[in-house]
Amino acid sequence: MPRYVKDWRIEGLPAQGPARDLRDKLRLFGQFVGSWDIVEHRNLPSPKVTKGEVHFNWVLGGRAVQDVWGSIDPRAGRLIPWGTTVRYYDPHLGAWRSTWIAPRQKTVRRFIGRKVGKEIVLQEENRGARTERWVFSDIRPDSFKWYALKRGRGGAPWHRVEEMTIKRHARG
Repeated sequence: MPRYVKDWRIEGLPAQGPARDLRDKLRLFGQFVGSWDIVEHRNLPSPKVTKGEVHFNWVLGGRAVQDVWGSIDPRAGRLIPWGTTVRYYDPHLGAWRSTWIAPRQKTVRRFIGRKVGKEIVLQEENRGARTERWVFSDIRPDSFKWYALKRGRGGAPWHRVEEMTIKRHARG
């Protein structure tokens, strides 16, 4: 059991693994199922560094992957959740639909995710004048990087605003 997570269950939410009929397509995000440690650099280029965790699990009959992201409160030594994402593969779209929910920030954001080269790129939907991309890169069995790109109005260049180095919890 990860250091900062207690057992929680909602009947029908957890699943034992991927749905058999979509197993190959579900590997893109299924590879992250498990618990991970985060070192986050926010507000680039002058970063504030925080530590946290992310926990990925199969849900909804193995047809979706849910993750919970949070930071470690250094004084209390407990996980403070930022938010959760539910992601599922849409065979009609040939891509992943992903919804991020962060109640403290009063935010719900929708993305479409695809493999692009060796990365997974999530492009935000319906953001009007500003747009954002979230990218999983340098993906290995026990580590990956995650970063956020923003673009200003009028097709301004993309710039990195946040990045995380993420390593799988040691088993044992």
